[in-house]
Amino acid sequence: MDLQPKQQIERLRDELNRHNYNYYVLNSPEISDRDFDMMMKELEQLEKEHPEYADPLSPTQRVGSDINKAFTQHLHQRPMLSLGNTYSIEEVDEFVTRTRDALMGQDFTIVGEMKYDGTSISLTYEHGRLVRAVTRGDGERGDVVTDNVKTIKSVPLTLQGSGWPEEFEIRGEIVLPWKEFDRLNAEREFNEEPLFANPRNAASGTLKMQNSAEVARRGLDAVFYYLLGDNLPADNHYDNMIAAKEWGFKVAPVMSKLHGIDEVDRFINHWDTARKELPVATDGLVFKVNDLRQQLNLGYTAKSPRWAIAYKFQAERALTRLQSVSFEVGRMGIVTPVANLDPVLLSGTIVKRASLHNEGIIRSLDIHDHDMLYVEKGGEIIPKVTGIDVSARQPDANPIQFVTRCPVCDTPLVRIEGEAAWMCPDKEGCAPQICGRLEHFVGRRMMNIEGIGEEMAVILYRNGWVKTPADLYTLSRHSRDMMLLPGMGPRTVERILDGIEASKSVPFERVVYALSIPYVGETVAKKLARAVRDIDSLMNADTESLTLIDDIGPRIAESIITYFSNPDNREMVEQLRAAGVQMSLPEEDESSRTDLLKGKSIVISGTFSHHSRDEYKEIIERNGGKNVSGISKKTDFVFAGENMGPSKLEKARTLGIPIINEEEFLKMINQ
Repeated sequence: MDLQPKQQIERLRDELNRHNYNYYVLNSPEISDRDFDMMMKELEQLEKEHPEYADPLSPTQRVGSDINKAFTQHLHQRPMLSLGNTYSIEEVDEFVTRTRDALMGQDFTIVGEMKYDGTSISLTYEHGRLVRAVTRGDGERGDVVTDNVKTIKSVPLTLQGSGWPEEFEIRGEIVLPWKEFDRLNAEREFNEEPLFANPRNAASGTLKMQNSAEVARRGLDAVFYYLLGDNLPADNHYDNMIAAKEWGFKVAPVMSKLHGIDEVDRFINHWDTARKELPVATDGLVFKVNDLRQQLNLGYTAKSPRWAIAYKFQAERALTRLQSVSFEVGRMGIVTPVANLDPVLLSGTIVKRASLHNEGIIRSLDIHDHDMLYVEKGGEIIPKVTGIDVSARQPDANPIQFVTRCPVCDTPLVRIEGEAAWMCPDKEGCAPQICGRLEHFVGRRMMNIEGIGEEMAVILYRNGWVKTPADLYTLSRHSRDMMLLPGMGPRTVERILDGIEASKSVPFERVVYALSIPYVGETVAKKLARAVRDIDSLMNADTESLTLIDDIGPRIAESIITYFSNPDNREMVEQLRAAGVQMSLPEEDESSRTDLLKGKSIVISGTFSHHSRDEYKEIIERNGGKNVSGISKKTDFVFAGENMGPSKLEKARTLGIPIINEEEFLKMINQ
């Protein structure tokens, strides 16, 4: 007999939650991705047809929303204290001895766990349903980020099994797996956005985004390590976490009961090496007294519990052999040497390549053929070579020589004045430069044309269809030929052409950035566009007028003049203009500009209720102010939101920098 809609919806939700748990927590899927997607589509359709059965914790709601929401703050029922840290095994041993003495000879067990390098989170459940997710904040209160946490597939929205308290809190770490970290940085590098320094910063920044749909796209994960509340299932930490695992939580897989100093030391020595195989970043181990009553008796200091300690690992380093050095050409013609390595596991990922940056690095390290190189990645964006095991060098090894001709087009390289970099000057004939500029032009923060990545840019160039970005706007004449390419079809080609058409409305300041003028990044492009107002003024500007613009020095000014002195670049601009690309700022834009903040250097920090942080940065610039990232003696004031970081707050107070809240700022600019 057919089920009623409500029963169908509930059945699908239960099934999807179970399969979600199997896939993201147990890593043991029972059905294919396609079958999962079909079930999800069926549920989405039923929920659409029967809105009376809507549930904010339905599996269909994990995609997040693009509606910006300012974070509210919540007082932690139990303070989230930090742990005492040590880098010494001896100090961990002292902790064990100190604990034994404090417990006056009672038997006790230590639980050893991995210390995941992410951002702390506290989840509250009532009647088996997630009701609130709060960041650590200052330990006393944190930001409510429930909508963002709901997008994390390993966080149960409703619990499975039975036996959980009516109300409880579980704490853990929001992490970004190495795989997702590398993917995001590859995207950001392509779009010339600042790269994330490490997975911890990426996870923390993502969790505080006000667009939960973007949070869902980032691929965050969560690992849980402590259960709090009344009527817990057990009187000890270990068994409580086992119970939490049965309820659907992704409990730290590295969790061992240890007895005495010898077992603690063996645990440290084992995981100091074995952690490198884990899929997420770790920065140490945590040791906790298992018995909850003993934890209570040991108590707390002002900052941390006496019943736990964190042991921090040293920075990760690996030794591997150099296979070869390749030389790669970027869109600006800069030639970068890259070390190709014997594959080595480092910080959870297989490393095969590491940038050597420039000729000076090769010389200072004195790298020879097939040297054994020390490579580090801990806390770094990309792997880097930090040293050489000279004792392992082969007797007949020759020093690595930097190339003198372009490795692609064979043009003699030229040295960039005042820099260590070498450049291929053949900008119009060197394929990687042409394709690189095309990739840059279509990037998300430039013209935002979907469907054209690195591979497609090369295909368009090799087929002779696109030699400059302006050729994109005549691409429709090649649409039939494009459909014949492997993997292409009418819908793919249509999406590309639609993206090209939509790019004609991209604001002028992003067009300037998209042109690939040397030294003109996103911020400089914005300042140029707002100062000159249109492309003709920019093309005809001289050094004196350009250097009068804020943050435009002689080098940038010279680069702009050189760029537009090239007839090919001017012709491309005219072709873009003829295609309908925006080549000026709208007239009405000028009316909203003032000098109310002229000359002011402003640091903006925290979250706000009336506008987003990016919108406030725009307002600051429109009123003549300058956004700066770090607090210094030159900072005029700090524009502080609800959850300004404590370190920034302390530094501002130490330097005597005024701190302005949102209401005061709006009055300052007459809003």
